[in-house]
Amino acid sequence: MRTPVLALPLLLAALPAFASAPDLAPVAEAARKTFEVPGIAVAIVKDGELVYAEGFGVREQGKPAPVDADTRFAIASQTKAFTSAALSILADEGKLSLDDRVIDHLPWFQMSDPYVTREMRLRDLLTHRSGLALGAGDLLFWPTTQYSTREIVQRLRHVPLATSFRADYAYDNVLYAVAQLVIEEVSGQAYSDFLRERIFAPVGLRDTVVNSDYLPAGANAAVGHAQPGFSGPLVTVPPMTWSNNQGAGGIYASVNDLAKWMRVQLDGGVLGKDEAGKERRLFSAERHRAMWELVTPIRIPAEPAVPALAPALPQFAGYGEGWSLSEYRGRKLVWHTGGWPGMVSRVTLVPQLDLGIVVLTNQEVGAAFNAVTMEALDHYLQAPDTDWVAAYAAAVAKARSGADEKWTAHQAARDKRSKPSLPLAAYAATYRDPWYGDVTVALEGKALVMRFAKTAALVGTLEHWQHDTFLVRWHDRALNADAFASFDLTPDGKVRELRMEAASSLTDFSFDFHHLRLVPQAAKAP
Repeated sequence: MRTPVLALPLLLAALPAFASAPDLAPVAEAARKTFEVPGIAVAIVKDGELVYAEGFGVREQGKPAPVDADTRFAIASQTKAFTSAALSILADEGKLSLDDRVIDHLPWFQMSDPYVTREMRLRDLLTHRSGLALGAGDLLFWPTTQYSTREIVQRLRHVPLATSFRADYAYDNVLYAVAQLVIEEVSGQAYSDFLRERIFAPVGLRDTVVNSDYLPAGANAAVGHAQPGFSGPLVTVPPMTWSNNQGAGGIYASVNDLAKWMRVQLDGGVLGKDEAGKERRLFSAERHRAMWELVTPIRIPAEPAVPALAPALPQFAGYGEGWSLSEYRGRKLVWHTGGWPGMVSRVTLVPQLDLGIVVLTNQEVGAAFNAVTMEALDHYLQAPDTDWVAAYAAAVAKARSGADEKWTAHQAARDKRSKPSLPLAAYAATYRDPWYGDVTVALEGKALVMRFAKTAALVGTLEHWQHDTFLVRWHDRALNADAFASFDLTPDGKVRELRMEAASSLTDFSFDFHHLRLVPQAAKAP
């Protein structure tokens, strides 16, 4: 028996009854071509049934293996809804409450502010209102680091807050590592085991795994792709594992499996009935409502990115417990995107229409999944025709143009005739940030090379930019995260501090170099 989402018969009767599946091949193929996406997978659930499940393109460029509805992709931050569901399951069992303080379960937990430490509730871990800045602390696990989950959480005490507690929305990942530890502490199970036994198995997610480490050899899995420099030829991206922050992102899943997940969500947590006719639930109706309730408001831009996207500008937006909440053409949307090196995705639920749409892609451009999603939404809402591929292409072009203008401004302000104040060897040192740890700068041959001690991928050569600022060009060009490194000198010509910031406005916010405060450490005596 299906659980009604809205008990207003007159309103339901007024909703469109258009239920036939759309033909998404034209928009999917147009999106693949326009945004250079090797592969896309799409599934739609309507009125409790899987009505569409297709793959387009290939798992990896230059190879023939096709994407199909069983191809597994990294779904990244869509994992957050699974973490939220795990806490809800434990809440239903009386083992915790979302109103519990974090320190009730992790007595050693500490934020940089004692009041926030004392008052942080489990719900706050899920809702992006802690006072942390956008992406603060992400370098502790992005790209893959050697830190354990507990080490990441322990380092939170050194990450400064940017706003007052619960004052504003700022998306974060690091607090989901805290949620992961709470789940493990309360359940007595590893997070990965809990998800497999308590969510994947009962929902029937047979091909879903917690991260790429669990993908079997030869699995039907997509390979990520990126454009070095945001515009060059596509290159493949090796799988990244968030084994130390599984709660924030890392799940690999297919659209066929995610269709089952969407169906349970739209059913309010109902899994079906047992042999005695008793309703089986993944989580309670009360917890389901709470996950979809708006907790943290999100400011809406006064204007869309480009005029063609005006129909997509919502009337409200906010965040619940692991879910984004907004509106489209008068219907509430419950959704989430996922961003991962080489793969981005989106799942969108429309409770009033009993509709779920999931789009997975293996390239780092969200315009593709947005165009396909909006086309599917318009089909069921019988909305006016919109060329969503063209609309999002215009938005991409504007963003890239803006980034190009900023880069041109950097170049115009650069004094190319300037030289470093010090010999290159004088900049070489081990630098320490309170929350990240050590970053070394060493003179290797005739160039300075930077290495993040706990992040194998962050190795780059420093090219002189101007004065005491260098441009770090990471050896892994697919990172798209080149950064300025500026050395601040004392009056006596010694390096006092090193600051960093991404060189391009298109760089993913999880490369939060700008939060680092790197201080040189005194060399130890022989």
